[in-house]
Amino acid sequence: MTSMTDKVAIVTGASSGIGRAAALLLAREGASIVAGARGREGLDTLVAQITRSGGRAIAVTGDVCDEAFAQELVRTATLEFGGLDVALNNAGTTGDLGPTPELSPASWRKTLETNLTSAFLAARHQLPAMLLRGGGSLIFTSTFVGYTVGIPGTAAYAASKAGLIGLTQTLAAEFGPRAIRVNALLPGGTDTPMARQMNNTPEAWAGVEAMHALKRTATPEEIARAVLYLASDASSFTTGTAMLVDGGVSINRT
Repeated sequence: MTSMTDKVAIVTGASSGIGRAAALLLAREGASIVAGARGREGLDTLVAQITRSGGRAIAVTGDVCDEAFAQELVRTATLEFGGLDVALNNAGTTGDLGPTPELSPASWRKTLETNLTSAFLAARHQLPAMLLRGGGSLIFTSTFVGYTVGIPGTAAYAASKAGLIGLTQTLAAEFGPRAIRVNALLPGGTDTPMARQMNNTPEAWAGVEAMHALKRTATPEEIARAVLYLASDASSFTTGTAMLVDGGVSINRT
């Protein structure tokens, strides 16, 4: 039930981390991939890896804060592969971290624009394309931070990612009658470049691992398997969820 044969998927933030792992897995399961990110080099490497394995993929560079980029991703999916069935809106930023009173309004707005407004812009163009296919699966990468756990110094990050859950629930109710499922994926600590930047010392990383019930962080490939579940017919009755894939960080107190 996890086959993605004949499906077309947009993946943003696809040049590294969870986005890259998800794009590779979805392609391996048969999906045609429109891979989006700001960095061309990482995208070209990804596309080459998919095509060498017999898959289909195309790269589109741009900034998720730019609505024209959202339009171009959908246009490319339609022109190159015939439509759109799945979108993983995964690109994001931690933004500036530190005490909330020291966070500038400009920094606050930039983080919300990157993590939350970009998701609205993406959905605004992805949903009509999915309707033309008779349905689809829309996925937003959120986080447990600001949902089940409060971490000092992450106000803009937490608020923007928590906002994705409200967007998810609204769109799930709005488009459920038209066969579009909408879900938020909430990874725990995952060994990605962004997570390493946020916790950039051995001591900090060990602290992140200790927060989890499993006493380790996830690999991007582990989170990608949850993406595959949400993207595929395996989750045909799953919509409007904030799906924790967090290694028990939300419940752990040891």
